[in-house]
Amino acid sequence: MKYPIGIQNFESLRNDKFVYIDKTAMVYRLASEGRYYFLSRPRRFGKSLLLSTIEAYFQGKKELFGGLAIETLEQEWTEHPILHLDLNTEKYDSPEALAGKLNAQLTEWERIYGREESEVSPGLRFEGVIKRAAEKTGHRAVILVDEYDKPLLQAIGNEELQTAYSNMLKGFYGALKSRDAYIRFALLTGVSNFSKVSVFSDLNNLEDISISPDYNTICGMTEQEIRETFDNEVDALAVKEGLTKDECYGKLRENYDGYHFCPDSTGMYNPFSLLNTLKNKSFGNYWFETGTPTFLVETLKKTGYMLENLTREEVTAARYTRLA
Repeated sequence: MKYPIGIQNFESLRNDKFVYIDKTAMVYRLASEGRYYFLSRPRRFGKSLLLSTIEAYFQGKKELFGGLAIETLEQEWTEHPILHLDLNTEKYDSPEALAGKLNAQLTEWERIYGREESEVSPGLRFEGVIKRAAEKTGHRAVILVDEYDKPLLQAIGNEELQTAYSNMLKGFYGALKSRDAYIRFALLTGVSNFSKVSVFSDLNNLEDISISPDYNTICGMTEQEIRETFDNEVDALAVKEGLTKDECYGKLRENYDGYHFCPDSTGMYNPFSLLNTLKNKSFGNYWFETGTPTFLVETLKKTGYMLENLTREEVTAARYTRLA
């Protein structure tokens, strides 16, 4: 079995025959029932792979979806222009860092779709690209943004820098509303909701599916999915650890389950931790060693928050959407 550890590109995952937990029925539902979405999930939880899956779907790459749920659900497989922005690939320590990242991505798109002289700001350039992409291809654009909040999170503690980033991103994302007629689908992802009010204050047409029961399982793995796909591997892990299979499932549940993104929902396993455990046949703190958000650690240090309180503190959904 080939474990897709660290693989975030759907096309390469499928072509190279890595294991894929089928989430495509939910992708089809997203595309069929709405247009503008926002999703928050922890790091290393499959957000980038989800965006890549959606990208391949809207590129009309039917051959990649053989045997998956969406193969029988979708009949048209229309190719749309894709505008995919990944904000996870830069160290944001100055206003110029974010401006440079946006400029590089816009320049790449403009090589394909052109640019008008009057388009000076990132927001105006983005508006122009969206409009021309739809007009030149005859199909509305698909907008995908990975880690929308990374610049803001890296600026925590620097109010001046965070304000600069917020203003820049607010104007940039505003193009999603002003160019609505040219957009077929948009999904923005991140690890937080804290800056949604300021950055997206003018973009009130985003549907937040972060705590939606319909999409609770869109990233990560359920125990049922693990039993259907990795039962033999769990058996091998149990033998290595000197456990019965039921005891091994119990230990996996204790270590890697427990993510509930809405009330009374199915528990979700962290995929990075689970896949590493099965591949290495050893339990470990795989996510904590590589995925712990620095901004959270720094905030805890500054506030002197007692970590043991996390095990008994409840946060309401209303407070979750207002975090600042």
